[in-house]
Amino acid sequence: MSALTRCLEEEAAAIAAAAQRLSSTQVEAALELLEGCRQRRAKLVVTGVGKSGIVARKIAATFSSIGLTAVFLNPVDALHGDLGIVASDDVALLLSNSGETEELLAILPHLRRRGTARIALVGRLASSLALGCDVVLDGAVDREVCPLNLAPTASTAVAMAIGDALAAVWMERAGISPEDFAINHPAGSLGRQLTLTVADLMVPAADLEGLSPEAPLAEVIGRLTEGSNGKGSLGAAWVQAAHNPAELAGLITDGDLRRTLQRHAPDSWAALRASAMATANPITVAPDTLAVAALELMERNPRQAISVLPVVDPAQPRQLLGLLRLHDLVQAGFTTSPAAERP
Repeated sequence: MSALTRCLEEEAAAIAAAAQRLSSTQVEAALELLEGCRQRRAKLVVTGVGKSGIVARKIAATFSSIGLTAVFLNPVDALHGDLGIVASDDVALLLSNSGETEELLAILPHLRRRGTARIALVGRLASSLALGCDVVLDGAVDREVCPLNLAPTASTAVAMAIGDALAAVWMERAGISPEDFAINHPAGSLGRQLTLTVADLMVPAADLEGLSPEAPLAEVIGRLTEGSNGKGSLGAAWVQAAHNPAELAGLITDGDLRRTLQRHAPDSWAALRASAMATANPITVAPDTLAVAALELMERNPRQAISVLPVVDPAQPRQLLGLLRLHDLVQAGFTTSPAAERP
């Protein structure tokens, strides 16, 4: 066994021992305080000094990310004005291995005076901090992994694990869904999948100049190549209805153009018009469709993968709202299937 493996196993053993040592009554009381915090729309205020302070920051960040408003409070700054962030409806979680951290003991009376509920996560149940709190979670370890038994190692691992466990159980009881989680993680992969819609990524109709049904081949090629309104090529152009220029009569993609030219002899190309090149009833998508669902629709089309989708209002299916390009989905971080063929 390598020295590194031995240290990891010792920390794992410390966490396992803490799981057996924790009082189910105290754990349940802590979870009830956290649930009450959510119901009151109050905050979880997490505090600690030194390495415990770093763990406290992480616990606060975890709870904030899953839907319970949480902040880290520096106990030194708290005594010089920052205590004003703490309200009577809030819950304070105080971390200290010794349970005798002077800075935490100094703010304890002020938390009590405000009526703020207090949870101690400590390494000594008989400590001053534990005795001054409503709920006590036992984070004791037999010894640190540090060969001198001095540097906070096993003790901080246990405190972190208990904080993570509290967050996980709180999520379960609060019924936090993937959609709820995504609200606070909009930049992550899950957040993009569960929050970004077609309307967020489409090129709006106001930026898209339509083609007349009678537009000749040269104009069609120009539009596919150069785009419209200075937006550059979109890889597609939409064709207006003859009776209403705001309505969608069809869509022309690069693939549609190639297939049309292949079907007609070169000497007849001059007579071709946009209406003859367009797909008259293209697959469309609603603006509130999740972007990930639109991507799946593009890739799983039974005939061939789609590179551009017209966006329409289901109540007015011929009214063009915009165009959604595969390019925009890829740029937003959505992954396409490597096997998908492009038109």
